[in-house]
Amino acid sequence: MKILVAGAAGFIGSNFVRHIMAKRPSVEVVVLDLLTYAGNLDNLADLIDDPRLTFLHADICDRAAVTAASAGVDAIVNFAAESHVDRSIMDAGPFVRTNVGGTQVLLDVVVEQRIPRFLQISTDEVYGSLPSTGQFTEATPLAPNSPYSASKAAADLLVRAYVHTHRAPAVILRSSNAYGPYQFPEKLIPLMIMNAFEGRPLPVYGDGLHVRDWIHVLDFCEGVLTVLEKGVDGEVYNLGGGAEVPNLQIVRRIIELAGASESLIRHVPDRPGHDRRYAMDYSKIQRELGWTPQRKLEGALVDTVQWYRENQDWLDRVRSGAYREYYDRQYGERLAAGRRSS
Repeated sequence: MKILVAGAAGFIGSNFVRHIMAKRPSVEVVVLDLLTYAGNLDNLADLIDDPRLTFLHADICDRAAVTAASAGVDAIVNFAAESHVDRSIMDAGPFVRTNVGGTQVLLDVVVEQRIPRFLQISTDEVYGSLPSTGQFTEATPLAPNSPYSASKAAADLLVRAYVHTHRAPAVILRSSNAYGPYQFPEKLIPLMIMNAFEGRPLPVYGDGLHVRDWIHVLDFCEGVLTVLEKGVDGEVYNLGGGAEVPNLQIVRRIIELAGASESLIRHVPDRPGHDRRYAMDYSKIQRELGWTPQRKLEGALVDTVQWYRENQDWLDRVRSGAYREYYDRQYGERLAAGRRSS
């Protein structure tokens, strides 16, 4: 089997490439990545010399590059996306371009080259926000509340349209919040780990009681492999970790594991339109395809903190000037406002 993995130098994509190459020794992988700020070949350093892996530096919006990269592949898995809500609030343009336009290019190539499988990696955020009870199912109406989630919902609708109109052999996988090794440190868990190690303020939006359903990246990757191999064309599958926890509770546990002080917590002004709660019903994929999460949040979070402790060199390399500029822009004024109100 030969697969094209778009966005494979990012967090989940690189973990998936590592996972599938270990689980399926005969697989060949074509990695296509533009290497934007969150894409880093360091994430694939242990695989880059493997003869089963080919790396192509290209944009999924570049039809000629995608067409060439897709020659002879049996499947395309699309992880490539602008994925950070805060950045989408600053500027939605790159999200529409990559997440919508790039998905269209990939779908066109799938149809033109008659590639047998296309797997779109989506998110629980397309469903919007939940009240204090209930879970998202695959039948929950799409109701995105951020430019990021709107762009992912638009991409999902394109996939649906291509299945209906062009009989594209496509499947959608929507997952809850992932965490684990190689996650870019703008997201909650690695950001808090990094700042706790360094004794820097831990910026927590609002009251910190926004609830997320956490899934370890290796459970996520096994879900992707399961849907890639067993999923039914035109279907949507939800992934969840079965671990609904308020952000503030996650932050406090990271502080304990890092040996830091709760005095580092800074409640900062909330971001606009912040969804209050996500929770995924993953009974469909469990019932129909046999997938279920294997890792409990407590043990996996311990392992995640330890991974970042042992890979400080990687963390230092990915925190480029562009990352620091974003951090100052995103949290500088909020942290100052938090200090003034305390």
